[in-house]
Order: sequence, then structure tokens, then C-alpha cells
Amino acid sequence: MASNRIGRINEEIQRELASLLRTIKDPRVHGLVSITNVDTTNDLRYAKVYVSVLDKSDVKDVIRGLKSAGGYLRRELGRNLSLRYTPELVFQEDTSIDKGTHILKLLNDIEQKESGGHHD
Repeated sequence: MASNRIGRINEEIQRELASLLRTIKDPRVHGLVSITNVDTTNDLRYAKVYVSVLDKSDVKDVIRGLKSAGGYLRRELGRNLSLRYTPELVFQEDTSIDKGTHILKLLNDIEQKESGGHHD
């Protein structure tokens, strides 16, 4: 029951943060920035926010900009969501897309070796 509630809260936070991204004035937060996932602790004290940035060279700057805007984002979340506690936001780069791409490349390499390497 509680995990279902946390799941809904994660979705709400993700949706709110996605819309709030456009209101951040920090110049470091630019380009195509996406909130890919939110993982809130059971006590609602912390929310790990996974961020994906199209231009990988900007990731560190974007994360710094988001951390700098963290107070503003948390205040807006508290205003827009009716939670007893507004969690502390912890921003982290989402590398799952890169990992998925890497695994796909490895699988393709194996497939090409198997199809082209049989000489009996």
C-alpha cells in the first residue's frame, strides 16, 4: 500500500519538476533537460531526481544549476503538492540511457560475429 503511494508521489514530483524546469533562470540549466525518474524515500525526506541532458558535455553544469535552484524548486513543489513534508531534492545524472545504448551495441557486435564468423 505504501509503495503504491510513494509511486504516485514520485510521478507527481516528476511531473511538477518537469514543468518547473522552464521557469529556472539559471543559465546553466539549458538545452534539452529531462527529469527521467524520481525516487522518494519512504519517510518523504529526500527525493533523488534523475536528470537526462541531451548534450553530455553540459551534464555537470546542468546538475550544478539545478542544485543551485533546489530551494526554489522545493518551495514551488511544496506550494503545488499537498504533502506533509516536501522532500529535499537530490539531483543525479541518469546514465540508464547510456547503459542501454552500450548493451545494445554489445548485443549487435555479438550478433554480427556469430552471423559472419562460421567457417566449418
